[in-house]
Amino acid sequence: MPIHPTAIISPKAKLDSSVDVGPNVIIEEHVKIAAGTRIWANAYLTGHTEIGRNNEIHMGAVIGHEPQDLKFDRTCRSYLKIGDHNVFREYCTVHRGTEPESATVIGNECYLMATAHVGHNCLIGNNVIICNCALVAGHVHVGDRAFLGGGAVFHQSIRIGTISMVAGSAAISKDIPPYSIAVGMNSIVGINTVGLRRAGFGSALRTEVKKAHELLYHSEMKTTEAVARAAETSWPAPVQEFWDFIRSSRRGICAFARFSDIKEDSITGVD
Repeated sequence: MPIHPTAIISPKAKLDSSVDVGPNVIIEEHVKIAAGTRIWANAYLTGHTEIGRNNEIHMGAVIGHEPQDLKFDRTCRSYLKIGDHNVFREYCTVHRGTEPESATVIGNECYLMATAHVGHNCLIGNNVIICNCALVAGHVHVGDRAFLGGGAVFHQSIRIGTISMVAGSAAISKDIPPYSIAVGMNSIVGINTVGLRRAGFGSALRTEVKKAHELLYHSEMKTTEAVARAAETSWPAPVQEFWDFIRSSRRGICAFARFSDIKEDSITGVD
C-alpha cells in the first residue's frame, strides 16, 4: 500500500490497497476510497465521504468537511459522494450535506481547478469543469458538461443547465438554461455551439436548439407564453429537456442581453 509514513489515516477508514497517499495527508474514520485514487500532499479528507475509482486529489484540498451553514448541527450525519475519474486541484474545498442524511454529490470525470469551492448539498453532474476560484454555493445543481469560468460566483439553490457555459467573474443568482452562455450578472448572450458540437449534437439538432432559444428569448413573449407555445410543438428529447428546465424553474431564468453591452461591464472580466 503506497502510503507515505507521515500520512495520518484512521484505522477505521476504508481504503483500497491501490490508493496512493502522499505526505502529511489526513484521512479520518468514516472515509471510503475506491481503487486507483491518488491523494497528494497535505490533503484533508473527513466526514462520511465516499470516493470512487481513479480520482486525483491534489495538494491542500479539503474534501468532506463541515458545511458553511450556521444552522449545521455537528451531531448529525451527512454525506459527500464522489464518483470516478474526477480531478480536484490544489486547495479545492468540497463540503458534505447540511441536513441529516443529506448529501453533496459529484458525478464522474469532473475537473475542479485550484481553489474552486463546492458547497453543501450541491449536485454536480458528469464532465463538469469548475475553473480556478469559482464559488458554488449550497444546493446548486449543475448539469452534465457545464463549464463554470474562473472567479464566477453562484447563488445558493440555483440550477445550471446541461452543456451551459459561464464566463469568468460572472455573478449568477438565477437559473441558466441548458445549452446557453451566461456572462456578467444573470445575462445570457447566446448558445454554447462549441459545447453542443463536442457533445455530439449534429447540425439538425443544433438548429432545433436555436429555434427553442429564439422562441424563449427573441419572440417578445413572456416566459410563460413561450413555454405554452413550445408545448404545442414536438421537440427532440434534448430540446424538450430545455423546455422542461424552463418550466420547472423556481428562481426564474437569466435574461438575454447583447454581448456588446455586457462586455463593457467590468464585473464580467470578459474581453
